[in-house]
Amino acid sequence: MFELSQLGIEVGSYVMVGAILLLLLTGLPLAFVTGLVALVFALGWFGPMAIPLITTRIYSFLNEYVLISIPMFVLMASILDRSGIAKDLYNTLRIFAGKLPGGVAIQTLFVAVFLAAMSGIIGGEIVLLGLLALPQMLRLGYDQRLSIGTVCAGGSLGTMVPPSIVLIIYGLTANVSISELFLASVLPATLLASLYILYIIIRCLINPMMGPPAPKDELQLSHSEKLKQLKGIILPVLVAVWVLGSIYAGIASVTEAACMGVVGVIISTVIRKELTIHMIKDSLKQTLNTCGMIIWIAIGASALVGVYNLMGGNRFIQSVILGIDVAPVLIILTMMGILIVLGLFMDWIGIALLTMPIFVPIVISLGYNPIWFGILFSMNMQISYLSPPFGPAAFYLKSVAPPHITLKEIFLSLYPFIILQLFALGLVLLFPQIALWLPGLE
Repeated sequence: MFELSQLGIEVGSYVMVGAILLLLLTGLPLAFVTGLVALVFALGWFGPMAIPLITTRIYSFLNEYVLISIPMFVLMASILDRSGIAKDLYNTLRIFAGKLPGGVAIQTLFVAVFLAAMSGIIGGEIVLLGLLALPQMLRLGYDQRLSIGTVCAGGSLGTMVPPSIVLIIYGLTANVSISELFLASVLPATLLASLYILYIIIRCLINPMMGPPAPKDELQLSHSEKLKQLKGIILPVLVAVWVLGSIYAGIASVTEAACMGVVGVIISTVIRKELTIHMIKDSLKQTLNTCGMIIWIAIGASALVGVYNLMGGNRFIQSVILGIDVAPVLIILTMMGILIVLGLFMDWIGIALLTMPIFVPIVISLGYNPIWFGILFSMNMQISYLSPPFGPAAFYLKSVAPPHITLKEIFLSLYPFIILQLFALGLVLLFPQIALWLPGLE
């Protein structure tokens, strides 16, 4: 009887990758593809005795205490989606950004950063901005592509701005401190948001018609009206400080801070008299759907990586990569290229769980800091959110955009922002201290 182990690890690796790609082309979900391939290779390579080892690996991953933070952050985002907090925050920032070139677009980016700092979820953020900001910019005569790109790129900042779920998953797979990852992401996220803002200002200075100012009557508010609108920023700031401040101050772990965040958002909706049973029910349902998808992908990917490691795949890939006689930075660049290509076709969760257990040990053996590599990974995944043909940001926005805005138009609008993302990625790659300076201060 033929056993898969007779192929050897090199051929076995090619067969495994080929099987994954072939099954993905059939339209099967990634979770089922990875789980099925893991099962076939476990039985074919080791026999039935390997199954307990695989289930043990899955259990140990799912038993991680930090994983509890993910449904908490998703629940925070779900409640925010259904409350008026984001709308009030958006209206408040109009006071500060209304007179700037491209002021409403800049205002949109600030709101995006605030929302990301409150929940770390991306899809809901893009939908919210698509409902709040896009119609406002189009009404004021903003360039359509600039408006679309601002909403999608700003909404995708959630991959980097703490408490990013991307960084939580990376921290679990790479076995590094999630608090340090959050701290390390602050400057790169600020850099990227600043590049977006600078790009918008330059484009609008060159051609003022791309981002005309709001009408004067909309900006001329009385002191009492300004004070009333400024109250809209208090609750979002308090929630963000409540969550991130407790983590950075060492008062709470990531999981505990996530739970505190849910409490903070619920209290905010109670103060605003918006909390209803219907809101809680819908938020819990959305949280269950989102987290169910994450868990199933985690189960399949953990099983596949566990089987491959038992086959000796991690040692094989490490020996091949480290055996290449090139500068270490070229190896890192190759990894970035692989991640960019995978991001064109796969969800970031699957990419993280499949590649990071293999890439991170190589990064460490090359003498690089895994915290820095985690920031590169999150920036890379942000690129994947905008990149065609399956950039999720485009599809999220299309679901709420006016009918005349096509998917083609959305993807064409994203190219300048993808270039800015690649530029920022290159800066952090060449100057690691951008990411490592803040963690180094502790």
